[in-house]
Amino acid sequence: MALQHGTRIGPYEVTAQIGEGGMGQVYRATDSNLARTVAIKVLPDAFAQDAERVARFEREARTLAALNHPNIAHVYGLERAHNQLALVMELVEGPTLDERITHGVIPVDEALPIARQIAEALENAHELGIVHRDLKPANIKIRPDGTVKVLDFGLAKAMESATGTALSVTPATDALSMSPTITTPALLTGAGIILGTAAYMSPEQARGKPVDKRTDIWAFGCVLYEMLTGHRAFAGDDVTEVLARVLEREVDLAAIPATVPPAIRRLLRRCLAKDRRQRLSDIGVARLEIDEALTGGAPESPPVVSTGSRSPFERAAWATAVVAAALIAAGAAYFSRPVPVPPSEVRFEIPVAQMRFLEDIAVSPDGRRVAFAAAAPNGRDAIWVRDLSASTARLLPGTENATPQSMMPAW
Repeated sequence: MALQHGTRIGPYEVTAQIGEGGMGQVYRATDSNLARTVAIKVLPDAFAQDAERVARFEREARTLAALNHPNIAHVYGLERAHNQLALVMELVEGPTLDERITHGVIPVDEALPIARQIAEALENAHELGIVHRDLKPANIKIRPDGTVKVLDFGLAKAMESATGTALSVTPATDALSMSPTITTPALLTGAGIILGTAAYMSPEQARGKPVDKRTDIWAFGCVLYEMLTGHRAFAGDDVTEVLARVLEREVDLAAIPATVPPAIRRLLRRCLAKDRRQRLSDIGVARLEIDEALTGGAPESPPVVSTGSRSPFERAAWATAVVAAALIAAGAAYFSRPVPVPPSEVRFEIPVAQMRFLEDIAVSPDGRRVAFAAAAPNGRDAIWVRDLSASTARLLPGTENATPQSMMPAW
């Protein structure tokens, strides 16, 4: 039952209803204690009557209240009134992303900053072990200053019972256009319960299997795809058809505008991998990819050529070309290597009359000088050194009575 204007829930006075979905009705209210405007989500009557679910919800709500991030709408507390349970949250002004998309495709230079802020919110929550599980454009608001706020973080899990059974909510007739939260038996077997929105459910979520942060990464990919193309990644005439496409069909990446950077196309493909083992495992990686796309990023590495889809003849030709290129490179390196220059023959003369002892002669290790003992001008024997490039020898001072071999270091 809808609350009327003036209805009080604890210190909060309801002023208007501002929304309604599978998880309850949302009202604008005034906090009489702090004189601020808040949003109050009144949970369905069936939920409030289940003591087990209420206890679980209270435990989860305390965890959600610990989230403190500029891109996440804050949870202020829980209130009980008129046999109803209400979640008090930050009121975020501005349109939802769903309303923004109805006006047309969002240009890439506008969509990427929005996507980056969504990734920031998910990254912060995932670090605290909280998974959204119902991320969709209707749960994302854009304030007039451009700040993005993600709503209803973790509320899907909070509304489960202790046994993991979700609250049953019947979707409206125009379920897909309104993008409500739904629950339905997984694959009509009753083996599990699906909680989420059909168009943004991951394959494992659609099958009623346990989910983790990779479910949020899938939904993030769906939201980014919808911003860039103007239509849902997986659409259909009814919930059954949508779920079938989520489970069986690949997303149409050809619909992405040519202005979208290749790195963002790859990011979408990784986010929307049906096998979660092949899916992007951390939303922080998506944030980094978006940062690089926004700043221009580094030049991309040359693509790696794969031969898996080539015919045997093509693979053989490709391998032959590679071997030939390697041989040419090796040959070029061989013939361009430095060629050692053989030592040149040097001939020189030392007048015998100048030398006193013919056997007392030495050649330097580099072969460029010759030393010998001969008479100095003072008549004493001394060491003379002859550079082979010079025409005369020079006297080494202070070498009287020395031998050429002993004076080699002094040359």
